[in-house]
Amino acid sequence: MGLLDSFGGSLKGVFGDVEAAAMPALISSVLAKTNLGDLQGLVNQLQQGGLGTQVQSWLGSGANVQVTPDQIRAALGNEQVQELAQKFGVPIDGVLKLLAEHVPAAVDQASPNGQIQG
Repeated sequence: MGLLDSFGGSLKGVFGDVEAAAMPALISSVLAKTNLGDLQGLVNQLQQGGLGTQVQSWLGSGANVQVTPDQIRAALGNEQVQELAQKFGVPIDGVLKLLAEHVPAAVDQASPNGQIQG
């Protein structure tokens, strides 16, 4: 079984067949178990970590600027990434990929008026 196979299996265990509309709440529920607190806490950390342009695109009404796993790692720092990997129940590379793929859309969906709805 390859890394992607096991990663997919881990995510299935964490997320199951989650509808896209439920992703912000799901990510926030896992973030609540970390020192980030929620999706807004993650957004704040990403902005402080140098991803302000990307985050603004997610909050705005235009196209979402994508991020890479390496950008997420640099913005959050190793300690935070390790905690997230533990809480999501996936390897570090897996949580970075998950965040890079799903956080832009999750923030976009959670911020219809340019601010994350809490």
